[in-house]
Amino acid sequence: MSRHRPGLLVALLCLAQVLGMAGNATFPALIPTFRLEWGLDNAEAGWLGGLYYAGYVAAVPLLVALTDARDARGIYLASSLAGSLSLLGFALLAEGFWSALPFRLLGGIGLAGTYMVGLRLLSDRLPQQWQGRGVGWYTAHFSLGVSLSVLLAGEVAGRLGWAAAFWIAGLLTAGAGLLVLLATRPLPRPASADPAARRNPLDLRPALRNRAALAYNLSYACHIWELFGFRAWVVAFLVFALAAQGRETLFGGSATQLATVLLLLGLPASVAGSYLAERYGRRRLVSLVLCASATLAAVLGFAAAAPLWLLAVLLVAYGLLVMGDSGALTGGAVLNAEPERKGATMAVHALLGFGAGAVSPVVFGLVLDAAGPDAPTGWGLAFATLAAGAILGPLLLRALLR
Repeated sequence: MSRHRPGLLVALLCLAQVLGMAGNATFPALIPTFRLEWGLDNAEAGWLGGLYYAGYVAAVPLLVALTDARDARGIYLASSLAGSLSLLGFALLAEGFWSALPFRLLGGIGLAGTYMVGLRLLSDRLPQQWQGRGVGWYTAHFSLGVSLSVLLAGEVAGRLGWAAAFWIAGLLTAGAGLLVLLATRPLPRPASADPAARRNPLDLRPALRNRAALAYNLSYACHIWELFGFRAWVVAFLVFALAAQGRETLFGGSATQLATVLLLLGLPASVAGSYLAERYGRRRLVSLVLCASATLAAVLGFAAAAPLWLLAVLLVAYGLLVMGDSGALTGGAVLNAEPERKGATMAVHALLGFGAGAVSPVVFGLVLDAAGPDAPTGWGLAFATLAAGAILGPLLLRALLR
């Protein structure tokens, strides 16, 4: 793929990301199914949800930081294969909590070598004037990939069983690697003015000393704490809320279909947030969105039995706000990174963010079990854990960007 066709390159890498995310939400979307078939409690479901991101956190410092020393393309292709094998192995061999664990871990490792590595692969092949737009569109398609993953899981599992949902997601993930293989050409190595970055790409200390990038990286962790906790439990929450209303569907949509719509709102929200951040100020936009989403998270769970119109308004507003700062935060980290340490900065970004994402679903599940999953109070307290993480973001931005 030529550097002279940046628009087409962005489109193809966004498509590859959506295909590669096909299995991202397959397990969370089917938590109600696995709770019945495998006898999982909420804490075990939270562990399986969070372990995926634990695998991500374990691998991402190595895989992303290595892009300062070598072309991201080869790392992406190998990781895409790992992600595909994790889904196919889950379909074939997972029979309960313990047998599912290694496949969830491997899936997280596959994501570690495709999402942020894919962003580096893209940015290395884009001219400078396309950097901001490319990052904004690419990160926004993460939300689209998750949304379609939820829809795919619900529709396929409802017709063919949960194993078929994992099979199809695994094949689509392999397709993402094939698309990148065909659509990009190898680069000799990333341009770097700092020989030390090439000799020791795993040294993250210079990236941690960059206060401006660190501010956005820490705030991104707060954002991901809230976002991934919501994504992991949104289907289960909708099942509970519909049951509390004496319904199985809302506007003719099942819980997975409704969750897909809510998560799809993240695509325009993230793109709009990136645009508004460049126009009116990145820090101001991020702080406003995090405060607003934390406020909604604090009340959303308690509103499970509220009138349907009110619950629907709260869910739509939250679906927009919870992703409204995603592209702005990632853009802030990338644009403030030292060019020769971009990989290390992105590694810190992913490590902090997805580390929070690995813990958040577990904490949510533990609180839900302790407070009671059969009443709005339990769900309200669980959602309050998401609000507590999100509200730290503006405080960290204020402290580090004075």
